[in-house]
Amino acid sequence: MKKSLIFLLMTLVLSLFLAACGSSTETEGEAADPVEEVETTEDEGAEEEAETEAAEEAEITVTHQLGETVIPKNPTNVVVFDMGVLDTLDTLGVNAVTAVPTESIPEYLSKYQGSEYETAGTLFEPDFEKIYDLQPDLIIISGRAQEAYDELSEIAPTLFVQVDTANYLESFTSNVELLAEIFGKEDVAAEQLATIEESLAALNEKATSSEAEGLIILANDGSISAYGPGSRFGMLHTDFGVAAVDENIEVSQHGQNISFEYIAEKDPEYLFVVDRGAIVGGESSGQQTVENDLVKGTQAYQNGNIIYLDPVYWYITAGGLTAIDGMIAEVDAAIAE
Repeated sequence: MKKSLIFLLMTLVLSLFLAACGSSTETEGEAADPVEEVETTEDEGAEEEAETEAAEEAEITVTHQLGETVIPKNPTNVVVFDMGVLDTLDTLGVNAVTAVPTESIPEYLSKYQGSEYETAGTLFEPDFEKIYDLQPDLIIISGRAQEAYDELSEIAPTLFVQVDTANYLESFTSNVELLAEIFGKEDVAAEQLATIEESLAALNEKATSSEAEGLIILANDGSISAYGPGSRFGMLHTDFGVAAVDENIEVSQHGQNISFEYIAEKDPEYLFVVDRGAIVGGESSGQQTVENDLVKGTQAYQNGNIIYLDPVYWYITAGGLTAIDGMIAEVDAAIAE
């Protein structure tokens, strides 16, 4: 009887010991699991953060006049509706343009009329169906196509780029730097802008020192309009340094309508003419329109200082790197030392 009782007690103690060991082992196992989960969560978080940073590096968010656009870096399929932008991209060596409004291409960019480039419509009326079929990475427009912004944005990221005439040089530089950042051409852009800044500073000093007053007009098939500081061609005064013969010209995209009597009255030393008819097929040339008896009485005519500017640079591709270089050279050649 005593032996049985001793055996029973020993069995009970052993059972309690085994139960305690099992409980301890189970608790240790449960305590280890959360450590593994924390380590996994940290790894996943690091991976997600790395992926987010990579995505941010692969795109750029641009706020512009028509909205905000998230643009992929280094896009390879780009539709362009601004000739100044096309000029800049070409000068920077960007080879991503696939479609343009080919009927508007100036001669010095004639390669974009080749069969390898699609026709994207006109500057004012994009071919939405063609553009949709192209599935571009990026569409770039300016003022002429701004009415189509919302519809184009439904097809692909659409960027609005335009020069601010009130701050021409600053906005021109900003636009070039933005395009360079998108396409990874920052070094090329910096060199181009440095050259332009140098030639522009020299022109401004020369024009300012001469104290000559000038007037810039647009001749359009028999009619004329004038542009002053802050207007479409106002960089002649604000950035190039030619004093305005009239500081009160109305600031308007289409200029202030003027008469030939107005030119005779203001009697500018330099008369700069942008001949729109030369590029849109007008019936009369700018020279036929401008050089009448009234204008012939001005000192500009009598001193041989009526300058017919390249209408492509000033009217079609304005805002482009090649265009502004040509614009500076024309005015510099006209101003007497």
